[in-house]
Parts: sequence; structure tokens; C-alpha cells
Amino acid sequence: MNISRLVVFMIVGTMLLIQCGCSSTKKLAVNMVGDALAGGGETWSSDNDPELIREALPFSLKLVESLLAESPEHDGLLFTAASGFTQYAYAFVQMDAERIADQDFEKALEMKARARKLYIRGRDYGFRGLEARHKGFREAFLDDPDTAILKTDAKDLPMLYWTAVSWVSAISIDKTDMEAIGDLPYVTVLVDRALELDPDWNQGALYSLMITFAMNRQDLEGEPEAVAREFFEKAKEATGGQDASIYVSLAESVCIPRQDKAEFKELMNKALAVDVDVRKESRLLNTLMQKRAEWLLSRTDELFF
Repeated sequence: MNISRLVVFMIVGTMLLIQCGCSSTKKLAVNMVGDALAGGGETWSSDNDPELIREALPFSLKLVESLLAESPEHDGLLFTAASGFTQYAYAFVQMDAERIADQDFEKALEMKARARKLYIRGRDYGFRGLEARHKGFREAFLDDPDTAILKTDAKDLPMLYWTAVSWVSAISIDKTDMEAIGDLPYVTVLVDRALELDPDWNQGALYSLMITFAMNRQDLEGEPEAVAREFFEKAKEATGGQDASIYVSLAESVCIPRQDKAEFKELMNKALAVDVDVRKESRLLNTLMQKRAEWLLSRTDELFF
């Protein structure tokens, strides 16, 4: 029996158990399915069909939430929810909203508002994951982030990362919300702690994040653009240059604000030149980022005056 069929049988069995007796047996089954779902992330990230993932993700995420209702501190399920809602919001809601903004501005605003809610949901699951390891973490963090963050260690890195990514995404999607922007210092503490614990974590994921985040920080030593470029070089080294997202990030964060059309085009072409089959674990991300690069290139005349 292959693994995907096994997971289906486990899910069906778990749903039946949830509806009947024995709480200990029920929780054991839930945790088994949770472990299987949480361990299947590469199946999604290595897919080359974004539309298939678009259609499948909502069901999977609601299944994860159903399982969390039975096992609220399951580390793998909390990680899957935090990362899954964040990625779904960006890839299939926010990017769609940006594409239709010129044709239907009101609809785009509605979609961005939805994306923000999904980011917040992802952030809250990230906090729940940190709470499961460190009781009272969220309240302590919001009260005194610099002290509370010291409770975290290397095992918390995935939750720190996705809590930060979802939170900063929720902030950046509406830059007119000054109350939300006021939360940026909290995100800074999360990101800095992650970098302190292991800057090379997950093939330079933190370096990639910092390309964009550096341009929004007010507390950096040195020019934000120089810092962003430094992290870009580190991300490129960590991924062997086979990560389309880092080229798109630098182009959007630096080249467009500076109105540097030549470098913008160069970076877009480098993103499009990435071989999506080299890093199979990032095939879906690279495919999505190449689609974004094509769209951005098609809007060159609108982006540069």
C-alpha cells in the first residue's frame, strides 16, 4: 500500500473514531493522522501544478483544524496550520488580488482583506505552537518581547519563522493601517531571535525573508538597501542561486522603489532562468515565483516612469 492511500485510510478511520467513544483511542488516532499530515509537506512543496494545490489546500487546512480541535497542542498540526494558512494567503489570495486590481479594484480590496485574515490565522497558530512549548508565551511576549523571546530555543525555529512571516505579511498588505504597523517591533524580535539561533536554517529561509524585511526596519545599522543586498547574496549562496523568490524579492523591494528598470529586468530574467527541477523541495514555490516574475515583467511600463 502506498503512503498516500495509507493516509486516506488513516483519515477515514480517524473521522469514524472522532464520532464515537474512547477518548484515549480517539486522540491516539488523531495524533497518528496529524503526524502523517505534518510529515507530508514536501509532497505539496515539490508539486509542479499550482492550480492543483490551490484546489486541494482549503480542504487540507480545514482537516488540520478539525484534528487540532481534538489534539490542540499537536506540534506538527500547529506548524502545518501556521505555514499552510500563510502560504495559501500569499500564493492564492494576495497574488490574485494584485493581478486583478487594475480591472476590479473593489474586488481586489476584498481579497486583500481576506488574505490579511488568513495571515492572522496563520500567526495565531504560530503563537499556539510556541505556547505549547512555553506556557504563557504569547501574553509574556506581548508584554515584554525582549525578555520572553529568550525562552525560545532552536527547536522553536519553525514556529518563530512562520509566526514572523504571517505577522509581517498581515502588516504589509495594508500599509495605511498605522495600528498594525505599530506591531513591527514584535516581528523584529521574532526574526532577530531566529537569526541568532541559526541564521542558516532551512537553506537560507531567514536570509530570503530579510531581503524584504530589511527595507521595512527602522532600527538597522547601515542603509536598508545595503543590508537587503547583503542578505540577498547570502540567500543566493545558500540556495545555489536556484530560488526564484530571492530575485523577485530584491526586484520588488529595491529596484522598483529606486526605479532601476535595468536591474529589475535582469533580476526577473534570472528568476525565470531558475530550473524548477533542481531543488525539488521548492518546485512549487519556484513555479509560483516565475509566474509572478512574468506578470511583473508584463507591467514594466506601469512600474517604471
